[in-house]
Amino acid sequence: MAVTVTSVRPYWDLTFDADGDPDPRLRDALLRAVHDRTDLVVFSHGWNNDLSTANGLYDRFFAHFPGLLAAAPADRFGYVGVHWPSMRFSDEPIPDFPPARLLAPDAAPAGPPDDATADPPAGTPARRRTALDPASRAALARVFPGREAEIDRITVLLAERPEAPERLAEFAGLVRTLTGLVRGSATAFAEDVGAAAGAEPVLLTGDTAAVCASLADALEEAGVEVAPAGAGPALFGGLGKRVWDGAHELLRQATYYAMKRRAGGVGQLGLGPVLGEVARRAPGMRIHVIGHSFGARLVSFALRGLPAGVRVTSVTLLQGALSHYAFSGPLPFDAKGGALHGMQRRVTGPVVACHSRHDQALGVLYPVASRLAGDDRSLLGFGDRWGALGHDGFQSLDGTPALSLADALTHLPAGGCVSVDVSAVVRRGGPPSGAHSDICHEELARLVLRAAGRIPG
Repeated sequence: MAVTVTSVRPYWDLTFDADGDPDPRLRDALLRAVHDRTDLVVFSHGWNNDLSTANGLYDRFFAHFPGLLAAAPADRFGYVGVHWPSMRFSDEPIPDFPPARLLAPDAAPAGPPDDATADPPAGTPARRRTALDPASRAALARVFPGREAEIDRITVLLAERPEAPERLAEFAGLVRTLTGLVRGSATAFAEDVGAAAGAEPVLLTGDTAAVCASLADALEEAGVEVAPAGAGPALFGGLGKRVWDGAHELLRQATYYAMKRRAGGVGQLGLGPVLGEVARRAPGMRIHVIGHSFGARLVSFALRGLPAGVRVTSVTLLQGALSHYAFSGPLPFDAKGGALHGMQRRVTGPVVACHSRHDQALGVLYPVASRLAGDDRSLLGFGDRWGALGHDGFQSLDGTPALSLADALTHLPAGGCVSVDVSAVVRRGGPPSGAHSDICHEELARLVLRAAGRIPG
């Protein structure tokens, strides 16, 4: 039985397909009922693909709202959970969600973890993956329908880890076909800062073995156990086990590149126009949007898709998987600036970027994914250019305060972009993603309502 959101009422699901088209039945149900609300909170998940896991996160996050809003009985809140076709590899932990729940989309709601599912101690390396697990394989089939043959062959290659270099080339070709990263594929919605004209993902142009070796280095830096360098058949002209460890990550990163592109499109072409229609139906209502991970990217691009004259009240980006320059103006390496430059003006209140140093997905692996657009430097040692908003907040944006969570909960600015270090609470989770999904905290719910201007400090 799928998890439903029961912690708040009224609640609506809002589902989009990969092209940003909304489910008309769910959209119309929202539009018919929303007119009597004073406030609407719209939350988009990141790469949690199935309905149960995303709704489980919404249920836990929203559970804090009734108590926090008890002192404001005149406010009539409504809640929306956005669903879009994305995926999460099953080795990415979500704190308090037992692995068994994450492996089964229709499992029963999860309770607090027991000893078998508790987070590993800090510094414990994740076990090296030797094949594509069934849950991740099923998720790939859901988000890339019609590609079962490619997924089957990818699964075989990852399990067998053949020594012949031509098999790695075959693997890379299958990954490109699966994820749509074919030559000449559009980069619309994939870039946060301008890319060179005609730039293609390095998966198409780089040396696959070298890319996989660098990805293995990044995994090791993130705390994942990988085969040691220089071991195995690579000494004799074949592929080493470490390269295949990197190949597994190559599949993940190519998938994330596709999800990155999809999130931007769903936001601008799908959610933005729907929010515009909501505002037309209920012109006095305050709209607050929240996004986690690639969901932060989705709701940010939704600002670009708002109809002329429509503004939302507040935006909270939880561990945002988009560039820390996305909202910036001209940059030393890009005169045009970020893809969302000026979009903060479509928000009457603050745009809050929550970031944590414990987020390994954004601190280590996201920059590698960003390099898929191509560059002549190595995949590691990329410097600040490829940093994520959820790792260190807004960069090169004049007048942007950088606050601790404690300060933000008492002295949050009434408007403009604000960076908030939430490392004090977003800190649990093992490799490879670290604390990336550790977001269901009362303090973060309170921060959302502070940004919304609905509760005092």
